[in-house]
Amino acid sequence: QVQLVQSGGGLVQAGGSLKLSCAVSGGSFSRYAMGWFRQSPGKEREFVIGISRSGSSTHSADSVKGRFTISRENAKKTVYLQMNDLKPEDTAVYYCAGKDTILTVGVILRENEYSWWGQGTQVTVSS
Repeated sequence: QVQLVQSGGGLVQAGGSLKLSCAVSGGSFSRYAMGWFRQSPGKEREFVIGISRSGSSTHSADSVKGRFTISRENAKKTVYLQMNDLKPEDTAVYYCAGKDTILTVGVILRENEYSWWGQGTQVTVSS
């Protein structure tokens, strides 16, 4: 059984930084494309950033481009979301997600294509 356990998050002032982690247990992490999504109150969950199973490809939403980066450490079976220059509109519950895929360089953008999800982590950015 594959489980994703998130850590990090919290309260930060605008312009600050946070780093989220998502540790994966079970299965073969190196086969998984990973992604981060977020959901604000009253809004649908949206794609933030993703990384291919090889780690060679990433893709981010326009709203976070240049501020957020995703990385993975296969030895630790962990994916990270580094968030810099945070803005109040980044306030949301952040979720990591994973999918076993044969595609080594593809980034999965659609929520319904992911198989496993983390428990969610609150990120609050004050102005």
